[in-house]
Amino acid sequence: MVRATVNKIIPFSSVDGPGNRTAVFLQGCNFNCKYCHNPETINDCIHCGACLPHCGPGAIAMVDGRVQYDIAKCVLCDECFHHCPNGSSPRTRFLTAEEVMAEVRKNLPFIRGITVSGGECTLWRDFLVELLTLAKAEGLHTLLDSNGTHDFSADPELMAVTDGVMLDVKAWDPEDHKRVTGVDNSMVLRNLRWLAENGKLPEVRTVVVPELFDCERTIRNVSRLLKDTGRLDTRYKVICYRPMGVRQEYKSFEQPSQALLKHLAGVAESYGLTDVVII
Repeated sequence: MVRATVNKIIPFSSVDGPGNRTAVFLQGCNFNCKYCHNPETINDCIHCGACLPHCGPGAIAMVDGRVQYDIAKCVLCDECFHHCPNGSSPRTRFLTAEEVMAEVRKNLPFIRGITVSGGECTLWRDFLVELLTLAKAEGLHTLLDSNGTHDFSADPELMAVTDGVMLDVKAWDPEDHKRVTGVDNSMVLRNLRWLAENGKLPEVRTVVVPELFDCERTIRNVSRLLKDTGRLDTRYKVICYRPMGVRQEYKSFEQPSQALLKHLAGVAESYGLTDVVII
């Protein structure tokens, strides 16, 4: 069976899609967003052991040259990844889809579905197919939370077991996107249109960081595309940048005002979008 590096599993979440859901966060990302609020999910552990002295409960140990994590001892103090020179987390488990699903089943019948996030979940594409197939067999609604770099239009097997993709649109202009993430956004924008046209886009998200990119241009163009594709019911989350969890070198970005966030939400609504949320 295919395995994936799992950062964490939240048994009950009301913010990762409709209804009460179990959220599965996978490790690793092909973006390096300057404002990332979970930067410890970007890189893999390199087993250097620098975190060990900072783990008071002894949940981390070095065994045969590799860091091993004991979830039963962990108190979630976050000291391990606060002291990681690689900006990673040793607090991960290498699990099969069936092992993850066994944890999800503990939450039945109190959840409507599962959402797989990251990091970037589509880096573990084969694992996703197995996990979501198991979830559908349990009658669960399935969502992906993605940065949009996987070509969903070319992957009918994955899309057959995925009810929708909650898509992050970091910035509209390619240069702005590179400034935010370090990479191009051509596939992101292709996915935005394809998912909208095929009824697989329940939610779009944009984090507002005015110093970093043209936020209004991004929200205006995304909203125009949703209008053009007839997806006015797609939820658009206009997300306020906050410095919590952000790497020290990027904490200096100014938090946008409520007035600006309301203005940007109004821009989206001016195109006829019916579900615009400021968070």
